[in-house]
Amino acid sequence: MDAKLRAVAIAGPGAPEGTAATTHRQPTPRSIATAEGAFSQEQVKVFEANMARAREADSANDENACKQAIADAERIFDQ
Repeated sequence: MDAKLRAVAIAGPGAPEGTAATTHRQPTPRSIATAEGAFSQEQVKVFEANMARAREADSANDENACKQAIADAERIFDQ
C-alpha cells in the first residue's frame, strides 16, 4: 500500500497547502494521495478494513482468508 500511495503522491499534481500542513506533523503517503484526490476516504476505509481482516486471518493461521483479504485490499488501488 505504501509503495502505491508513494507513487501516486509523487506523480500527482501539487495542491495548495491546507490547514493540516501547519499542524507540525509529517505528511504520510496516504494523506498526500488523499489530499491530491488520488483516493477517496471511502477507498482508504475499505482498504484498511480489508487489511484488518487480513491481520485477523493471519493471527488465526487462516492462510486462504488472509490471501483473499489482501487481494481484496489490492483491488482498491486497481479501480
